[in-house]
Amino acid sequence: MEITVKLPDDIAQHENSGREALEALVIEGFSSGTLTAYEACLLLGIDNRFDFDAFLKERNVEAGSYGLAEYEQDLRSLAKHNEKQQKKRSA
Repeated sequence: MEITVKLPDDIAQHENSGREALEALVIEGFSSGTLTAYEACLLLGIDNRFDFDAFLKERNVEAGSYGLAEYEQDLRSLAKHNEKQQKKRSA
């Protein structure tokens, strides 16, 4: 499938405006979970996950960012684990 995107003149004048738009789309799609790493690689023409990780690192994008929701879930899991350990010690 081929998709055509109309870019504003200011952006279209960039040397690699099409590639910049594609990379921005892939980064957003991967970061939001809409695209898998495999799908992102296909769109970018990258052969393997190591090269994709390098691509993300060059652009200061953290793969698998650890957000507040994950942190809070980990805290709940840790609290449950600690409760179980205390009950075992008490018994």
